[in-house]
Order: sequence, then structure tokens, then C-alpha cells
Amino acid sequence: MELLPGYCIRHGSSLDRALLVKFMQLTYQEMFPNQDFSHLAQTVEQYFSSQTPLWWVEEDGEMGRTGDGEDFTPPPHHPIACLWMGNAIDQVTGDRHAHIFLLYVVPEHRRRGIATALMRYAEDWARNRGDRQMGLQVFQSNQAALNLYSGLGYQTQSLWLKKLL
Repeated sequence: MELLPGYCIRHGSSLDRALLVKFMQLTYQEMFPNQDFSHLAQTVEQYFSSQTPLWWVEEDGEMGRTGDGEDFTPPPHHPIACLWMGNAIDQVTGDRHAHIFLLYVVPEHRRRGIATALMRYAEDWARNRGDRQMGLQVFQSNQAALNLYSGLGYQTQSLWLKKLL
């Protein structure tokens, strides 16, 4: 299914665990380049299930023709973006709602509307299953993501505080 002109979206499966870990590691390594993120495999193992959908974005591989006029399909493309959804419970209302575990677009494909299209896709998915809100966590230092989410109407509801011991 086409997400944007030139890009298609496909549903991930349990066979994509290693690729999901790789995309999670890429996300965090951009923010914290000298950190080891091998532990993220445990996060995927614990939370990835049929109840937490995963979508991949790939460049659209339209059917073409060989020089002798025969149809051919180009080899499959590698994902250039992903969206992994989870579930959360609103601690004030008790309502279940969609939660974004991961949204990542490889740097070469950024600023093309892919993240915005994925967010709208996620919102439609959540709305269709009856959710009345969607949540996510973003690092305060990730200004590009903050701008994206703010532009889509997301507002700060709480702050996560931590103290090093």
C-alpha cells in the first residue's frame, strides 16, 4: 500500500525482530553515539507481539520492463522507516490508548513527509480500533522530533524525571 508517492508501507511480523532491534539501536545511537544499546533486544523480546503492530516503509518498487519487453519486478528494497505501536493505560481515566514505541526514518529519507505520514497512519489505526488518544515519549533534546509532534498537535501531558544515584 502506498504511504506517499514513491513509498509503500507493509506490516511487519515476528520475523522482523532483529531488524526492529537494529532500527531501535540506530535511533538511540543518533542521540547518544558512544553508548552500547545491545540491551534493546530485551525490550523487543519483552514487548513485541501481535498486540503491538509494526509497520515498515520502503521505496516503492514498481514493475518495470526489460529490454526485450518482458515484465520484471525490481528486487525488494530495504526498509527506510518504521513505526512500532504499543498500548498504554491513561492513569487518570483508565482508558487504553495507543502508544508509539518507535518512529524512525533513516537520515537520507528525512524531510520528505514520511514521519508525518506515519504519524497520520498511526492515528488512523488507533482511531479505527476505538482509541481516543495516542501517546509517545520523546527526548527533550530531540528538537526535530519535538517540532514534528508539536506541529501535529501533540502536547506535553507529563514530565519524566530521573535522578542519578
